[in-house]
Amino acid sequence: MYEHSRRTVLKTGAALVGGVAAGTTVTTAESRGRYVVDTASVGDEQGIDVVHRLDRVGLSVVRASERDVKRLGERYAADVVFSRARPTRGGSVSETAGARDEPLYSLQWDKHDQHIPEVHEHTRGEGARVAIIDTGVAAGHPDLWHAVDAERSRNFTEDSLGAPGPYGGYHGTHVAGIVAANDRNERGVVGSAPGAEIVDCRVFSETAPQETLSAFFGDVLAAIVYSADVGADAANLSLGAYFTREGLGSFWGKALNRTTTYANRRGTLLVHAAGNVSVDLQHDQGFVDSSESAQGLGVSATGPVGFGWGEDGLEEPFHSPAFYTNYGTNAIDLGAPGGNASEAVLSMKPENRPAGWRQDFVLNCLAVPSFGESGEYQGASYKYGYLAGTSMAAPQVTAAAALVASANPRYDANQVESTLTRAAAVPEGYEKAYYGSGYLDPLEAVTE
Repeated sequence: MYEHSRRTVLKTGAALVGGVAAGTTVTTAESRGRYVVDTASVGDEQGIDVVHRLDRVGLSVVRASERDVKRLGERYAADVVFSRARPTRGGSVSETAGARDEPLYSLQWDKHDQHIPEVHEHTRGEGARVAIIDTGVAAGHPDLWHAVDAERSRNFTEDSLGAPGPYGGYHGTHVAGIVAANDRNERGVVGSAPGAEIVDCRVFSETAPQETLSAFFGDVLAAIVYSADVGADAANLSLGAYFTREGLGSFWGKALNRTTTYANRRGTLLVHAAGNVSVDLQHDQGFVDSSESAQGLGVSATGPVGFGWGEDGLEEPFHSPAFYTNYGTNAIDLGAPGGNASEAVLSMKPENRPAGWRQDFVLNCLAVPSFGESGEYQGASYKYGYLAGTSMAAPQVTAAAALVASANPRYDANQVESTLTRAAAVPEGYEKAYYGSGYLDPLEAVTE
């Protein structure tokens, strides 16, 4: 995937970008009879089934024939389906003794670099609420059960599995762990804001025997509105949607901006992963990127090379831009730890790669659900493992937003964002295009 240009990845007009290893495709949902309509006044018209009525932003997601939708006399577009292949994980680890606070803390370079134990002397995120718009959060994971608000969590997909649940996807569980993994249970890993509350907003459907995860963009819009309505201080979107500026791009761009503006006004800071295809978003003018929406923070990824395995120490520091990260001065607001890798190591055959090379990825919670042949849920295994991507960088910022909101409960979304950007600085000798305002510094942000 790393060798693809953005235009290759986006040749179908849109794409979803998740973890580093994830391949993506996109189709419209027209053949499946699903549309987003530019009105919230859709009633019980014959042949129209309302999936989401988004009164707050004047949109409706419906199931109907295009003929019936046309009769409404409003602008509409076929809902977009994002499909992401199940990626190969970076490997799992076992708990070991002798680390600070939590058994696996010594392997969490991202939390070391952000001085998270020192941050917790000021706040652990108590009183803050975070929405995770993703593949689902495994509420049964021993490092997350304390944080997930089951009552407020929702399943925005049309599958039969609710939210939260033990089947929560490995991706959403990893993202949630970066935010709120328990720092006081003497097992596993630590999150940046373990005192924060997690609201699981599942927009990807993960059931066997499918080999891909899929999401409707209409469900993402509904999840953003819901996150704002339940009072989330921040909402994490470790996904990216790209649309050509012609045709559907105009409709989706306006729908996205209307929705994100509503969330911002309600006090919810949206945090977007910038994507993992190594392109300059500022100068790729033919496409609209969801991380460039009117509101929120676009986040690029950084990471070390050689953490714990390099013979001569670190080849690249923690704040070094990851080789895969998207960038662009007008698109990136902050850089944050997302994981990195040596391209020389990646070019080797797996059996020849040095031991420990995955330690440059981000370590956190994983949940691996299993399903029967007919799709019935059969259980999940709870683990800790490595992933890398702007998907991992975004929740570092989301967690920092929760910490700032906890320390300053009267702050609105703009004030939280301003605090994070003022506390950041572009590392000396590095290009601003990779950092926007700078490299995330949660300790400076909570002590400002």
